[in-house]
Amino acid sequence: MSMEIIDEELLNSITKLALESPRLRMNHNFHKSPDSKAQQLLNALEPGTVLPIHRHKNTSETYIVLRGSLKLLLYSDDKELVSCTEVSPNNGVFGVNISVGQWHTIEVIEPGTVIFEVKDGPYKPFAEEDILIVCE
Repeated sequence: MSMEIIDEELLNSITKLALESPRLRMNHNFHKSPDSKAQQLLNALEPGTVLPIHRHKNTSETYIVLRGSLKLLLYSDDKELVSCTEVSPNNGVFGVNISVGQWHTIEVIEPGTVIFEVKDGPYKPFAEEDILIVCE
């Protein structure tokens, strides 16, 4: 039998790596390769990490917040903010499922935030047309 326990020790080790990373985030992948049909990972996120507003044209994406909190921001094709939701086990909003093609980003609120993230594979870096530039 093979398994990996998701516990405080694992979350702390990934968080430590996120704090040491210039991007202020770090993945811990459960899938075997970028070509896997399912991308399943923990993502440790620190306040100040920058994730561009983006979409996935071929997959939905699910975030479950294991600890900490973040804001999920959804945008329209017209670059308008249409929703801002705080996702945190502390307020009873444990996760979100983001529909295929929905423009979105996150803002990390609490240090030590870790999410479990799932989307269809294979992994594809953002294409230029899948990043939304919003001037404020």
